[in-house]
Amino acid sequence: MTWGLQDGQAYAAIGAAALVTYALRLGGLLLSTRLPNKGRFRGFMDALPGTLLVSLVAPGILAAGALGVVAAACTAAVALRSRNVFLAMLVGMIIMMAGRRFFA
Repeated sequence: MTWGLQDGQAYAAIGAAALVTYALRLGGLLLSTRLPNKGRFRGFMDALPGTLLVSLVAPGILAAGALGVVAAACTAAVALRSRNVFLAMLVGMIIMMAGRRFFA
């Protein structure tokens, strides 16, 4: 196998991306020890994972239209009522599947 200029560039890009990724993770770990552990900042950090989840899921729900909103609402209702995430996801998928089959 011969090493062309493109192969070397690809490996260099992959290596650089890996270094940057691990540097960011290490920086986050080191920075987290210096951040306040109580007060308003702590409340903000505790709420952040849910906010990120909503920001990732909401566009998909809205892109699916009214059927997506109904399926998401039913999924949330089943999850809150039964505390069974698998069952909730199953209900949401069945609603989407049935809606696409019979109404689309």
